Amino acid sequence: MEKMVRERIIALKDEKFRQFHIRLVPGTDNILGVRLPKLRALAKELAKGDWRGYLETAQDDYYEEILMQGLVIGYAKTDIEEVLYYVAAFVPKVDNWAICDSFCNSLKITKAHRARVWEFVQPYLLSQKEFELRFGIVMLLCFYIEDEYIDRVLTLFDGVKHEGYYVKMAIAWAISICFVKYPEKTMMYLQKSTLDNFTYNKALQKITESFRVDKTTKAIIRSMKRK
Repeated sequence: MEKMVRERIIALKDEKFRQFHIRLVPGTDNILGVRLPKLRALAKELAKGDWRGYLETAQDDYYEEILMQGLVIGYAKTDIEEVLYYVAAFVPKVDNWAICDSFCNSLKITKAHRARVWEFVQPYLLSQKEFELRFGIVMLLCFYIEDEYIDRVLTLFDGVKHEGYYVKMAIAWAISICFVKYPEKTMMYLQKSTLDNFTYNKALQKITESFRVDKTTKAIIRSMKRK
């Protein structure tokens, strides 16, 4: 099956997109250049068949082959415990922000099992591995910026201490989403936050880049920048 999947992925490659995408994911040189909607369509098809057999034999030579595994896990129709089993097996393969974020976004089953997945992601939020930690952060960003979890989410963000660039950027991005949805809570958080200066200032920058924040508020946010 893996040979068939590889052939189908290769048939979808686009050289111009490959050149574009390589610039977005520095350090990743095994990109074929397949657009995400086409990968998602193939993953949905695979998830309707023997997806377990596919995951057991899937190869990791190309960026798209690794991403395909993550997407299939997200689209597979099974119980939450089996999904989390495959998630745990997949996360160690994540070595760039693009696969991490697309994978997290595909795990829509989280919406029906927030309490269980919240418990599951906690160890990742304590990891010293950059992309394990980013996985945990992006899962919170995608599924837990909600009334029931917002206070705990902000507390967890403040507890993350890691020098990885992709961890810091994930935290900044997440805080900007928190601000859009919960401006008062997030403003209070920012005023007493112990975030490092780079992450804090990036969070402010991303807030000011949002179309959902008014000009007056953006001016206040800019004035809060740390020197």
